[in-house]
Amino acid sequence: MKIPAIFTLIGWFACAQLAAGELTPYQQLGRDIYKELIETDTTHSTGDTTKAAELLARRFRDTGFPETDIQIIGPASRNKNLVVRYRGTGVQPPVVLLAHLDVVEAKREDWSLDPFKLTERDAFFYGRGTSDNKDGAVAWSAALLRLRQENFKPNRDLILALTAGEEAGSDYGGAEWLLTNRHDLVNAKLCLNADAGGPQIRHGKYLAYSVQAAEKIYQSFRLEVKGAGGHSSLPTPDNPIYRLAAGLMRLSQFEFPVRFSEITRGYFQKMSAIETGQTAADMQAILKTPPDPNALKRLSVSTVYNATLRTTAVATMLEGGHAENALPQTARATVNCRFLPDKSPEDVAKTLRRFLADDQISIIPIEPAKPNPPSPLTTDIMRVLEQAKEKVWPGLPILPIMETGATDGLFFRLLGTPTYGISGTAGDLDDIRAHGKDERVAVKDFYDGLEFEYQLIKAIAAETK
Repeated sequence: MKIPAIFTLIGWFACAQLAAGELTPYQQLGRDIYKELIETDTTHSTGDTTKAAELLARRFRDTGFPETDIQIIGPASRNKNLVVRYRGTGVQPPVVLLAHLDVVEAKREDWSLDPFKLTERDAFFYGRGTSDNKDGAVAWSAALLRLRQENFKPNRDLILALTAGEEAGSDYGGAEWLLTNRHDLVNAKLCLNADAGGPQIRHGKYLAYSVQAAEKIYQSFRLEVKGAGGHSSLPTPDNPIYRLAAGLMRLSQFEFPVRFSEITRGYFQKMSAIETGQTAADMQAILKTPPDPNALKRLSVSTVYNATLRTTAVATMLEGGHAENALPQTARATVNCRFLPDKSPEDVAKTLRRFLADDQISIIPIEPAKPNPPSPLTTDIMRVLEQAKEKVWPGLPILPIMETGATDGLFFRLLGTPTYGISGTAGDLDDIRAHGKDERVAVKDFYDGLEFEYQLIKAIAAETK
């Protein structure tokens, strides 16, 4: 059943009771926007976030948002951001609703289906960006469109910021550009980021609702070995490719030491009451002084728990040589590190140098790291999260987490704006496909996420009585 993007309040009530399997008007609106965004290529290499921003801007115009409150703005023609202001009474300071429009690359030959087509199959939505992070962009947009249709008057301005370049590495960042060049558009006292946090699932069971209050520090290093080169018919023992490969193998055997912060210690304490059996016992054991080494080893098998426990470093790119019939003159690798918040780039570089164990392998930071402080979990933010969460997942415990990846939220934290990852889309801890092939989101989880973000906005911007 196709429901137009613009509908009347009468339509909402008339469709309140739908036959099983049909979508409510709000769900249909969300699905329509989801399809539109997934089927718009917004990759760095061939995509266009400006096009996606324009598609959404049209919906906001059609729903009555003033043209002056809709900004499509950014550093270049193909990577602009969308900023929409939903004006409130001003009783409370503005809040930014953050998500990103761009996605990582997706090769059709690697996927089982077209990554740039929204495919519903076996109770899942497939497509690049279904979980990272077009689901978040859809949820914020659909909620604001619905609230506008309901004539909801928030007690604060709601600033939708859908950014470009979050996945573009060091090339550009839409959030950073906005805060540097047009801070006036996104100046707020609070930022809610739909690109982190959310319900956690394992084996079909909802474990907890996670709220991201901190994130790891992103830093890549270029490892490089130089050589004299020469003709490939006259091999020499000092080959840059072999030398670099040997260093990378040593690095692959190294684990950074375990370190707890207030957030990660609290995370494992609460998770030990949610998990069962050996996993629960291991979580309790690692919180002892000293931590149980066998428990740490077992928990580290989980990529999620391992990344929560320690700084990580992983080789992600490799290149070497200049011709198949010539000895290599240069070999390079990119090693991507995710630091715990209390680590410095200098300390991590020293650790890499020690375990590469070769002074001929240079270690060069590709871009400066951006350390950002954790956000305080105040009673105000926890109260509105609890209120919205109970409308969708009653009884599910709230779990503060440190994000193991990096998000646009760090740029707001750097300016002192408390920022919280509060996705509405559930994630399966054993089936994380963001950035990978056949990225997907369960259909039910997508619709639950729509409802949660709607309830969250109402909770944080309730009408003044």
